[in-house]
Amino acid sequence: MEYILIFIAAVFVNNVVLSQFLGICPFLGVSKKVETAGGMSAAVTFVLTIATIATFLVQKYVLDVFGLAFMQTITFILIIASLVQLLEIVLKKVSPALYQALGVYLPLITTNCCVLGVAILVIQKDYNLVQAVVFAISTAIGFALALTIFAGIREQLALTHIPEGMKGTPIALITAGLLAMAFMGFSCIV
Repeated sequence: MEYILIFIAAVFVNNVVLSQFLGICPFLGVSKKVETAGGMSAAVTFVLTIATIATFLVQKYVLDVFGLAFMQTITFILIIASLVQLLEIVLKKVSPALYQALGVYLPLITTNCCVLGVAILVIQKDYNLVQAVVFAISTAIGFALALTIFAGIREQLALTHIPEGMKGTPIALITAGLLAMAFMGFSCIV
């Protein structure tokens, strides 16, 4: 039951993009087409899960043991950047097709604050490793859900008549606000 609550809270109630405002850059920048939103979502899901496991283990077995908790943020940033670079190199050699499919999304994940935010939230919430993995996967699903819905709405908006002053970023921000309000309706679940 505990894992189901973590899942529902991370996907719907405390959506990382719409509630906590982490990962806004890819949310606004990569959401013009559902196809690109899907690619970014897949890449974020994979990196977010692996990065959360790696940062959790480093925090618990290195930083906490040696009293270096003050080095958490810089350590996590280095781990995430190294992990993304390593993943890029491995994918390029092992699966060139997947590497091409992810394309520019892999390097973009290095600067996605959603990955760092989840790694820090796992430590702040004092989750164990299984809870941390469930939280990471759930957060990635919530990110993908918000990004895909937003991309679908933006594709639909491109087909409608919008006043000249509202085209582009203004209508995107209004849409994001309305989407965040819609997700607030889930707050009574948990």
